[in-house]
Parts: sequence; C-alpha cells; structure tokens
Amino acid sequence: MRLSRYFLPVLRDVPKDAEIASHRLMLRAGMIKQQASGLYSWLPLGYKVLMKVKAIIEEEQNRSGAIELMMPTIQSADLWRESGRYDAYGKEMLRIEDRHEREFLYGPTNEEMVTDIFRTYVKSYKDLPLNLYHVQWKFRDEVRPRFGTMRSREFLMKDAYSFDLNKEDAVKAYERMFVAYLRTYARMGLTAIPMRADTGPIGGDLSHEWIVLADTGESAVFCDRRLLDKSIPGPDVDFRGDLKPIFNDWTSLYAATEEMVDMAEYEAAVPEEFRISARGIEVGHIFYFGTKYSEPMKATVTGPDGKEITVHMGSYGVGPTRVVPAIIEAFHDEAGIVWPVSVAPFEAVLINLKAGDAECDAACDKLYAELNAAGLDMLYDDRDQGAGAKFTTADLIGIPYQIILGPRGLKAGEAEIKHRKTGERETLAIADAVARLKGLIEPQRKTDI
Repeated sequence: MRLSRYFLPVLRDVPKDAEIASHRLMLRAGMIKQQASGLYSWLPLGYKVLMKVKAIIEEEQNRSGAIELMMPTIQSADLWRESGRYDAYGKEMLRIEDRHEREFLYGPTNEEMVTDIFRTYVKSYKDLPLNLYHVQWKFRDEVRPRFGTMRSREFLMKDAYSFDLNKEDAVKAYERMFVAYLRTYARMGLTAIPMRADTGPIGGDLSHEWIVLADTGESAVFCDRRLLDKSIPGPDVDFRGDLKPIFNDWTSLYAATEEMVDMAEYEAAVPEEFRISARGIEVGHIFYFGTKYSEPMKATVTGPDGKEITVHMGSYGVGPTRVVPAIIEAFHDEAGIVWPVSVAPFEAVLINLKAGDAECDAACDKLYAELNAAGLDMLYDDRDQGAGAKFTTADLIGIPYQIILGPRGLKAGEAEIKHRKTGERETLAIADAVARLKGLIEPQRKTDI
C-alpha cells in the first residue's frame, strides 16, 4: 500500500479526553474515530489490525473443532423471556420495538439465540459434542464508557457455545477452549493469564478470565509469577485427546481476580517471591453453566437409552475490539505503538527519503515490488514530505520494521533497516534487503507456534 494513496489521518496533538495510552495512540495513529459516547468507527489502519486479531481467533477456534456461523445483532425479546433474562439483565440491554410494536433487543450476548438454533436442529446424542461460534457486533449500554474501545458500548465479540450430553463431556469442551485461548493470545504476542473469575450474569460455576497485566487495568489481580513462563501448547496439540493435564498444569498455580481472591489462600499457596499483586485487563472470559439456558428453553437430545436429556452448555468470549487496545497497552513507548509482527497493520514500511527524485523513486519502486513479491505485508511511504515527518509517522503507527532508502544510500548501493522495538539500525546491500527482512519477519508471524 502506497501511503500517498492511503487514508491515514494521524493527529499531532494528544487528545485531551483520552485517559490511557492505548486510547491516545489509537486516536493519534488514525486507527479510530469517536462517533458518540462509546461508539467508534474503525479507520483503515485500525480495521486492518482488528481483522488480523480476528483471523487468529478464528484459526484457533477452527483448530479446536469449533464451527463458525453468523447470528444477527437484533434478537427477539421472546427468546430472552424464555430464559428468564429479559427483565433481569438490566439497563445495559438496549430494548427496541419494530414498526409492528414487536419487542426486540440489540444483543449483548447470544446464549438464547444459539440455544434456539441448537434445539431446532439437533435431536440426537450422536450429534454431540458441538461447539458453534461467531464473531459479531454486540451492544451493552455501559453507564460510563471509557478508555476508547477498551470499554465501549458497541464492540466486536467472538462468542462460542458448547453443547454436550453431560457435565463430564462439558468440562472437556471447556478444557478445549481453555487450550485454544492459551494459543490464541500467545500468537498475538500477549501474555494472558487464565484466572479464576466470577461468572456474573452469564451464570454457571466454572469460569476463567484471561488477564493481561497492565497498570491501566480495570481490576486488581493476584497470581503466581511462574505462570508468566509456562510453555504454550504447540500446533500439534490433539483437541480430541485428553487436555486435562494441560488444564491442570495451568490451574495448579494460583491466579484469581479481585472478586474471587481469598487472600489467606493466596498467601499460603504462593511463596512471597512469586506473588504478583497487580492491575489487569480482561481480554477473554470462559464459562461452564450446565443447564442454565438449555433447561428453561427445552434444548434436549435423545440419549442412548431413548430418553430425552437436557444438554450441558458453556460459553467462551473474546473481544477483538478490546484485545487491540490491550496489545497497545502492553507494547508502546514514548514515540508510539510497537506492534508485534503477528498483529501489525503492516509488517514493514519502506521509506523513500527523497520522493520526487527520479533515481530514488525508481529504486524504491523496484524494491517495493520485490518486497511485495516476497509475501511481505508492506506500507510504502512515498509522500513528498521530509524524512523527519516520515520517521515520526512510522514510529507512531508502530510498524515493526522500517526499510530506509535515500540518494546517499542508493549511490553506495545500501539500504538501512530500523527495528522499531529496539531502535537498532543495520546497513546492508540493497540486493540483500528483501531476504534479510523476510528472515526477520517470518518467524515472528507465530503461525507455527
């Protein structure tokens, strides 16, 4: 993508109403625009990151055996009355009527709708286990939307729903999602710790929140430092095999949110040198809730003995529009964002130091074509601007690598590569630049972890 033809409305000034780093940087980097309180447009740069996050989530859901569908944002109030949640949910639910005065709502979550889909089509235990998921917009009328897309009213959510014959099988489904989440966040470059959590209005008696440690986190968390160094299950993990050893290993060390922490238990379980008491950002939440929805909504299957059995369910959420700012909170410096390669809007930016110079333009155009042909996701800053402005923009938007070419380097047959994360610069022959950049980037895509 040539920057001269791209839509990138970067801001020089720091927005006054942005309280945390991710909100400031998403506005300054031209990733989002606020349309109303808690409502944001995702501009091209931000949307590209959002779609890379979404793609990783979908790949790991598919790997685990979950099946993707798409449900509407508008739901019938009658479904929610069946489950008993329509009146209980509170003012966070946006209730609406159509022209025929039928009652609907803008879905804050999809347990009722997916249960209705299941009970309509699935009749036999032979069709289990089943896990259905989608990535869809949700709306919750937050009392105080804040921190940009970290806590917005409209947000994108991956929500998956498992259906099993009994609790034993449902716990296995829970463990599959647990392992899928470990892989998902690691591929994004995040260290996300699963912590015992309150089930809240979703219900159930088994729940974990996935927490990224950050000073700007919304709640206090307590955990064992050794969780930060645990190895992630590899791409060959057998999701139809026994995942309990992985689950038990990760949950053997103490980790709990402030709603669930028992300080006496925490201090007894964790040696003082390994205790972490910090703030955390929730980037995902998983639940097992048994028959909370299937029983009142009569979601049953015929069992092996011919009798009707009420299925056991779980739900599993990740908010991509929340994950993006969480990544920025974890990876930024004074100059701007520092994206991990796997979720960066572009993997590298080619900076033409003298746009308009015929020789420099020709060399940069040739190099740009070669970089694209090598399969690298490139941005080309071909604007007629000074070098300082180009460097400032590249640092602000956080592209992992900058490849720099100007008249002086061209005469020497050399280009420069800047590593955004470390600031390291290396000079090399222009002819070697494509191979070097490809060698730096490909291992960091985390497609094979």
